[in-house]
Amino acid sequence: MRPSKEHPEPITAAPPNLRLRIIFAAHAMLGPGKIDLLQAIAETGSIAAAGRSMGMSYKRAWMLVEAMNAAFRDPLVASARGGAKGGGAVVTPTGQEVLRHYRALEQITAQAGIDHISALRGLLSDMSDGK
Repeated sequence: MRPSKEHPEPITAAPPNLRLRIIFAAHAMLGPGKIDLLQAIAETGSIAAAGRSMGMSYKRAWMLVEAMNAAFRDPLVASARGGAKGGGAVVTPTGQEVLRHYRALEQITAQAGIDHISALRGLLSDMSDGK
């Protein structure tokens, strides 16, 4: 049976993707793109590789890292230029803390909003026919 207004999509369907953006001031924002980049840098040890894994240019990734480093009291990413021993990047302890707090906020927000998200899902139109 297809979901309808009378028979909404079952609860077991994949949950919607909640994306959180925190605006501290006009110059200090933290959202899913920067956090995903920070996570990718932690996993790859490279700003370039992290950017590539997200489909963004090195220049864009570097600009986001610079914005994050400028917004926080301590840098979130430390990098070393390439050379004979190669370059790389590391997420600093402050960066790890920012990641931890942001991911916790995502979980708390999703859990606290589950009833509202479910209600919104119930109001969606049926898109199963590719409309």
